[in-house]
Amino acid sequence: MNFRVLKALLRKEYLQIFRDKMMLRQMIIMPFIQLLLLASAATFEVKTARMYLVDRDQSAASRGLVDRLRASGRFAVVGASPSMDLAGNALLSRDAGMILGIPRDFENDVVRTRTAKVQLVFNAEDGALAGVTNSYVQQIIAAYSRDLGASLRPMAAGSPSIDIRTRGWYNQALDYKDYMIPGILVQLLTVIGTLLTAMNIVREKELGTLDQLNVTPIPRSAFIAAKLIPLWTIALVELAIGLVVARFVFDVPMRGSLLLIFFAASLYLVVALAIGLWISTMAETQQQAMFITFFLIMIYLLMSGLFTPVRSMPNWAQWIAEVNPVKHIIAIMRAVLLKGAGIADIARPLSILAFSGALVLTLAVRQYAKTSR
Repeated sequence: MNFRVLKALLRKEYLQIFRDKMMLRQMIIMPFIQLLLLASAATFEVKTARMYLVDRDQSAASRGLVDRLRASGRFAVVGASPSMDLAGNALLSRDAGMILGIPRDFENDVVRTRTAKVQLVFNAEDGALAGVTNSYVQQIIAAYSRDLGASLRPMAAGSPSIDIRTRGWYNQALDYKDYMIPGILVQLLTVIGTLLTAMNIVREKELGTLDQLNVTPIPRSAFIAAKLIPLWTIALVELAIGLVVARFVFDVPMRGSLLLIFFAASLYLVVALAIGLWISTMAETQQQAMFITFFLIMIYLLMSGLFTPVRSMPNWAQWIAEVNPVKHIIAIMRAVLLKGAGIADIARPLSILAFSGALVLTLAVRQYAKTSR
């Protein structure tokens, strides 16, 4: 090997890398931002589970059980009523992740028969999350049962037994495919909407045709629409194919309206395409566009609830996740497909997507107009 030639080539490559300031910043800064954000956000630990309380006993023993769950720091009571219908609505709207049902005569059963029953109903969309939460509840209730037995020992022999009846709604078999596939469909939309848009427009820059188009009388709005609409339609066709595969290959339930799914996906694609357009205004090469898109998609997906629950993230990460459009479209896909949710049940994430689409598209178009002058 000719080391002089190698040395010259290495010098050329290093100079080329360091001259590209945009690429240099991407290589140095972006991985550290991902590390700082995702190391805390991507966790399977359940820090706080939202619990809806249906306490029909209203006794000292039932209040003691609820207080024990609260004191653990892992459970927060977000609502209470004697109605299981209201509790079910809270589970459907994702205001609660589990229901604790305490029947009448709970305390009497503990004292007289030494056996009492409680019911736990979980939102089992994410079977792994439901399983972890259930294990926490089982441990806390078992410890409470022993302590309750110690306090009642002068009155009767033996520790009371609390029989926990567990049910999982929306994914009773705890099938992980049912939970993951709606999120994977969103990932496909994201790649088509964001990555291909950015790459397509930047490719015009590299070929020099973008400068030629900018000096023609073609309105920029027409040029942008012509770039975005084909990818928007292709992404919806991909979604349709993905839904067919999900239904007939993986047997994913589709309990809600498919029209509602496509309406929500159409709104989300406006956001994804606008972000791709915005990336194209910053990147000068396809390599830069791909690097920026990869950086954003990694954060999108890992802070969206696709793999790990958002409620398990630190508070600051949950606030960041609220502005993540992927989080809201995944919540919509799972709610409609697995729960049969209607438009009223997903009104909040749907309105966030509509607002985000209008805002991001306006900013991206203005930035594109500014950089193409």
